[in-house]
Amino acid sequence: MSEKTTDVLSTRLGDVPVWLVVLVAVVVLVALPMALGAFWTRIGLGALMWIGLAQSWNMIGGYAGYLDFGHGAYFGIGAFATGAVMVTFGLPFLAGFVVAAAVAAVIAYLVAVPTLRLTGAYFAIATWALAEAFKQLALNLDITGGTFGLSLPTAAGSFGLPVGELSTSLFYYLMLALCLATIAVTYVVFERSEFGFRVKALRDDEDAAESLGIDTTRVKRQVYVLSCAIAALFGSVHAYFITFIHPNDVLAAIITDQMVIMALLGGLGTITGPIIGGILVFLLQRLSSVFLGQSTIYLPLIGVLIMIVVLFAPSGVVGILRGEVDRTDIRNNARELAEKFDLL
Repeated sequence: MSEKTTDVLSTRLGDVPVWLVVLVAVVVLVALPMALGAFWTRIGLGALMWIGLAQSWNMIGGYAGYLDFGHGAYFGIGAFATGAVMVTFGLPFLAGFVVAAAVAAVIAYLVAVPTLRLTGAYFAIATWALAEAFKQLALNLDITGGTFGLSLPTAAGSFGLPVGELSTSLFYYLMLALCLATIAVTYVVFERSEFGFRVKALRDDEDAAESLGIDTTRVKRQVYVLSCAIAALFGSVHAYFITFIHPNDVLAAIITDQMVIMALLGGLGTITGPIIGGILVFLLQRLSSVFLGQSTIYLPLIGVLIMIVVLFAPSGVVGILRGEVDRTDIRNNARELAEKFDLL
């Protein structure tokens, strides 16, 4: 057993090994469709999708430090690539799944060449503008269905399964596998490899990283392409599950916004941050929709949470759980804020 593996197994949450916590969590997630009904299975499916999307954004936004405000475009690209393969060429979903990642990777590389020369707000604005351009393009292409959208074959037709609870469970397990794979890739690539060290080095100080001999241009492109391809895979599964996609839905700016919020709330540049943030934001959204009858009322609540995190816990919920937030700093920040707005 390698030293790295030993370190992982010996890491503790109190007196409980981390690997045991992970194992129990996976068992619970696998058993969820069998223990609960289709409603909660759908909730779980949605939560897994957003956790995976937040984790994919965290690769470029958290680990590399490049705020990509157009990341949601690759979710839509994956959805439409899958739809085009299945509808136009009559190929099965698995072919569309692979093509989605390939198409997104190629487009991401072409986008990365000019945009990753930019930094800070310039990169953020450039990616946001490109995402909007992709949306307008999709609204005017026949292969995407244009303004009418695109209908995909149902899972029942491809897998021979009845539409309903069994079909929902199938997609739940598919999304679970994809989400777990994304988390595993993030851990191996960014936490346990030399490549991850290079990514963190360019995030902390790009000039210093270059002076150490790191090809920062190449590293940035690799991270960007990887993160975009993963987002496209989630778009592929989502498209096949809902069977109808429209540019205004799968290429909406709110998709990127939620990825950013989830990663920021949970903790940037961490494995568990997007998981925690994804669960919190998605459940808040769903609960507000179910019990209050409104799907957007959660947005002001999220805004307040983000403001609190930015002011008092910049490292997110993960930082709070790790004890990285100094209570004295919180009190001082609160006092300064209150004095600024004449609340004291």
